Amino acid sequence: MSDPGSGTLELRPARHEDVEAIARVWHDGWRDGHLGHVPAALAAHRRIEEFRRRVPPRLDATTVASVDDRLVGFVTLHDDEVEQVYVDASARGSGVAPALLRHAERTIAARFDRAWLAVATGNARARRFYARQGWTDAGDFDYPAEIVGGTLPVPCRRYEKDLRGAEGQPSR
Repeated sequence: MSDPGSGTLELRPARHEDVEAIARVWHDGWRDGHLGHVPAALAAHRRIEEFRRRVPPRLDATTVASVDDRLVGFVTLHDDEVEQVYVDASARGSGVAPALLRHAERTIAARFDRAWLAVATGNARARRFYARQGWTDAGDFDYPAEIVGGTLPVPCRRYEKDLRGAEGQPSR
């Protein structure tokens, strides 16, 4: 799709038939934003096959964005964490990412006052995006990145957002 902004954006729950498209968006986006910014040992665990394996257990917590029936992004939540948010390169700058993030914030706000997410320290594009969306850099930490057989610590920045409205109520 040359201009994702020309179609109608739809957010909907992920379905089993979305697994391959989610895996490809995630794989391509991960490589674009993480290679050179995470431990080299992690790259060996980020082949397309690994993303295909990691998507199905997350389907119930995933919302996809599509334009003209083409999946162009997704967001996955885990409790108060925005665990994954990725947008196909063709849809960057079209409003898909902010729409997915607003959806995540509303969903988390139904149960929590604050949301958080991890950003690879060197991923400047993502860090700028989250700052523009009102997220605050809360500092360094090691994120336990999932790999086969366990986790691998990855230096990240923790971003947080207060989801309470002006009267201390969750913003919806």
